[in-house]
Amino acid sequence: MKNTFLIILLTLSSINLFSQGSPHAKIFSNFNYDISSSDNSTYKAFEVKRAYLGYGYQFADDFSAKITFDIGKNSGGSSYTAFLKIAALDWNASDKLDLSFGMIGTSNFKFMEKAWGKRYIYKSFQDENKWASAADAGVSMAYAVSDNLILDAQILNGDGYKNLQGSDGLMRGGAGLVFVADDISIRVARDIVPRTQYSDDYASQYINTFAMSYKASNLTIGGEYNLRENTANVVDNTSSAFSLYGDLDIGNGISVFGRFDRSSSEDANEYQWNIDNEGDLTILGIEKQMTKGVKIAVNVRSFKNAILDGDPEVDAQNTLYLNLEYKF
Repeated sequence: MKNTFLIILLTLSSINLFSQGSPHAKIFSNFNYDISSSDNSTYKAFEVKRAYLGYGYQFADDFSAKITFDIGKNSGGSSYTAFLKIAALDWNASDKLDLSFGMIGTSNFKFMEKAWGKRYIYKSFQDENKWASAADAGVSMAYAVSDNLILDAQILNGDGYKNLQGSDGLMRGGAGLVFVADDISIRVARDIVPRTQYSDDYASQYINTFAMSYKASNLTIGGEYNLRENTANVVDNTSSAFSLYGDLDIGNGISVFGRFDRSSSEDANEYQWNIDNEGDLTILGIEKQMTKGVKIAVNVRSFKNAILDGDPEVDAQNTLYLNLEYKF
């Protein structure tokens, strides 16, 4: 009887809680087929790559909170491990200033991800190549300098949402400016990772980003350039990359899209860990908005001039994808 009463109480409490907030979910799934070779070893698979489950709650006009669990692959071997990705308290301190504290979404590639607009197909460059994490424990701010200019800054643990703060206690910081004028948006930013060793061979790592997007009635184009200095805190170990993407709406919820990434590193032979998965990536496809909350895309992904796991790949790797996003 006691257990029954507890279950009823928890159920009623849940109903009352959800009446004041909003749950949400988003799932990325795909079917992929390696079209690079015609032998019997051709790889093909159905995959559920990501599932996000979360809840948002509004305490008052100026205070809100959100929590999101990211269910995906764990480096330990599990394909479906739940990680706490967002657990943030947001404070709208004024008409110009917003603050976030806790496990927060970072600003490193949020602008580029929005401009690309197809996270369920492929991550933005910095996310895909682990130059930064999409979320981390820390504090962030966004300040509207004017109607056209927004300043953002953040201080983070620097180890991402899947890890605790490192034993050295060093933190990662960054700041950026976003300028918006009519259909054009521009972002410049700088990210800093302090060095963990003090010698002539080590220095703080810096990531410098310039990104831009243009949106017309049926056309969206964007691009980003990223320069990483002292990669992995090693002096003069430099990485650079650019990414270009575009989307053309042809009507009836259908659009055609494309993307091209190129990345490279200096001192590649000496610092082998820095060059894995570098090369030229091309994505071409067509997308259909099936109904509210449901998108489907057919695309071909080609990766060439690459160094994968330390070995050069002479031939391009071509893969056919059917991607789906469904959210509610």
